[in-house]
Amino acid sequence: MKRLGAIWPQIISFENLYQAYLKARKGKSQSKEVAEFSLHLERKLLRLQWQLEQGIYQPGDYRFFTLYERKPRLIAAAPFVDRVVHHALLNIIEPVIDRQFIYDSYACRKGKGVHAAVDRYQNWAKQYRYALKMDISRYFPSIEHQCLKAKLAHKIKDRPVLDLLYTIIEHTPKACGEPRFKRHCGLPIGNLTSQFFANLYLDAMDHYLKEICSVKAYLRYVDDFIILSNDKSQLHEYQQQIEDFLAGEYLCLHPRKANIFRTDKGVDVFGYRVFPDCRQLRNDNGHRFARKLRAMSFAYNQGRCELADINPSVQSWIGHALHGETWGLRKQIFSSVVFTHQPKNTLQ
Repeated sequence: MKRLGAIWPQIISFENLYQAYLKARKGKSQSKEVAEFSLHLERKLLRLQWQLEQGIYQPGDYRFFTLYERKPRLIAAAPFVDRVVHHALLNIIEPVIDRQFIYDSYACRKGKGVHAAVDRYQNWAKQYRYALKMDISRYFPSIEHQCLKAKLAHKIKDRPVLDLLYTIIEHTPKACGEPRFKRHCGLPIGNLTSQFFANLYLDAMDHYLKEICSVKAYLRYVDDFIILSNDKSQLHEYQQQIEDFLAGEYLCLHPRKANIFRTDKGVDVFGYRVFPDCRQLRNDNGHRFARKLRAMSFAYNQGRCELADINPSVQSWIGHALHGETWGLRKQIFSSVVFTHQPKNTLQ
């Protein structure tokens, strides 16, 4: 494969930085940080362009918060200007490198996503009796920096681009890493670049399984992957090959999450219970959304938010639920919640 080169001028061009700004502010235009950047937009972008040209750009401090969804996840939110830089890089790099990924890698890729992955699995479940489900133990905290840098250098030869990518990697907060064997490890969950790095880091494994091991039915979503077969012993062999390969990447499978299931009994796949001929929304997903909807109803009834604030979250969940047989569940959840503003007290 020919390595990417001579792309630095494209990355730091004013037009690319402006397009990166538009992407970074999407859905966050009401943020104080974004509003301040937008108020002095041309000056801010020109200063950022100059810093990148001079090689003096340095990422800022992360803001941390915990997201509770099935299990707590520490999210590291980069400053807005850094998010502009992330978009500027990936605007140019990602489309080219993405074309080298296997077809059945589904996370954070145009035209892919959870629902496409579930569709693909369900089609295979009609052909194969068994599914081997695996995921990697603490994937993002375990991604080894030197190994990731080598993978990037294998794809890109433009020195300023690599230097900027390395700077972003090295700026990972200690709280996001899990040092192993005195090596620097970890990526912040929440960065756009981290999503891309996570796809790239396991790309070699994807090609190994497809091209060397000749696995026919294999798909991956970040660090969750599934192999289907009619032969259970073959699946055990594939698992051993994956464990051996991951050891060279400083990774290991989660010891309790590598299991073989009968496809006709239904398998949990990315939020759904999937059978060869139907799929259901996983129970915890419905319970979690019902709690969230009740909380939003309470806030609305107290006058602390408007329907316009609530609607995007509701529509997003409905869109997800519609990919399963959920008419009864949706009816039950929405019929039990009422949105009514409390009348405000007025001075007589």
